[in-house]
Amino acid sequence: QVQLVESGGGLVQAGGSLRLSCTASGSIFSIGAMGWYRQAPGKQRELVAPVTSGGNANYADSVKGRFTIFRDNARNTVYLQMNSLKPEDTAVYYCNADIVFRLGSSTRRYWGQGTQVTVSS
Repeated sequence: QVQLVESGGGLVQAGGSLRLSCTASGSIFSIGAMGWYRQAPGKQRELVAPVTSGGNANYADSVKGRFTIFRDNARNTVYLQMNSLKPEDTAVYYCNADIVFRLGSSTRRYWGQGTQVTVSS
């Protein structure tokens, strides 16, 4: 059984910062890519930033220069540092991870439960 647990969401004023974290626990052999998505009311879920196991990251154009994704492989944790937040960043943020739960098994993508980020103007 594998779980992803997120934390760090909340209410912040425009221009402020938040740091989200997501920790994978349970029966884990290895973790490949991890990432963050978000879904605003009435919109489709969109990719914010993925990061490989080696630490290579990419960003959606809308967050480049403001958000940073990084991970601690020893703790099975991925973070999203969000600076200069804007009202349009308001959404539920979801983490995911591509996990192999035992040697020889296939990779499966797991999702966190989501954490609300609200940015007031």
